[in-house]
Amino acid sequence: QVQLVESGGGLVQAGGSLRLSCAASGRTFSRLAMGWFRQAPGKEREFVAAISWSGGSTNYADSVKGRFTISRDNSKNTVYPQMSSLKPEDTAVYYCAAGPSPYASANLYGGWGQGTQVTVSS
Repeated sequence: QVQLVESGGGLVQAGGSLRLSCAASGRTFSRLAMGWFRQAPGKEREFVAAISWSGGSTNYADSVKGRFTISRDNSKNTVYPQMSSLKPEDTAVYYCAAGPSPYASANLYGGWGQGTQVTVSS
C-alpha cells in the first residue's frame, strides 16, 4: 500500500508558476502510475495530469496542456507537477493518487493524499 502526501500549494498571482510535490511511502511507488486531480469549491474532482511508472508516458487534461508539466523522481519517491501560466480557474485543492496506468479516470486510482490548496489571484 502506498501512502501519499502532497505539498507546495499556496497563493500565486495569475500568470505565475508553482510546483507541487507528492511524496510517496512504500516500495511499490516506482511500479505505479501517478495522477493529479483537483477539486474546486462546488465542483466535482477533475483530472489534471498523470505519468506512467517509468515517466515515459504522460497524460494531460486539455485545460492544462502546454501549461503544466508532470515529472517524477523514482529515487526520491516523488512526483511533481510544474504549473505555469496559472489562471484563476486553476484554483482548487490538488490531490495525487496512484494507479496502474496514467488514466484520466479517478475511479482507477487509490491511496489519495490529503490535498494541497492552490489559489490563483487575478
